[in-house]
Amino acid sequence: MTHVHTDGGRKESGYKGSVGDCVIRAIALATEQDYQTVYDDLLARVKKLKLLRERNRGVSRGVPRKVYEAYLIEMGWKWVATMRIGTGCKVHLKAEELPKGRIICRVSKHLCAVIDGVIHDSYDPSRDGTRCVYGYYQKD
Repeated sequence: MTHVHTDGGRKESGYKGSVGDCVIRAIALATEQDYQTVYDDLLARVKKLKLLRERNRGVSRGVPRKVYEAYLIEMGWKWVATMRIGTGCKVHLKAEELPKGRIICRVSKHLCAVIDGVIHDSYDPSRDGTRCVYGYYQKD
């Protein structure tokens, strides 16, 4: 699967270095919003639910699924499950196994934006097409 290296607008928003910000990056890329907007929106939601830990005051190192999923649903995205408990892996991070358009794939411990069969991320998470996709979000 083709991969385009991108930080999703992190550097342009004034942030330095790399962190575990895959949720922010994937949402910003797939929804065509700027990184800072997504960061601020998710941070406000996490603070409202009082989910921040002492050692992690931001959302750069992870966002709970219930937070980002509600955010995407409110923007008109829907979850499409590709795997169920006990069924084994049916869909891999491969262009031919995923729909065209803008989607956000959930794989083990990671989210990535896939746009028309091309991964847009800070690294290639496909594992040469063997990485299992648990499901994906797409615009409803």
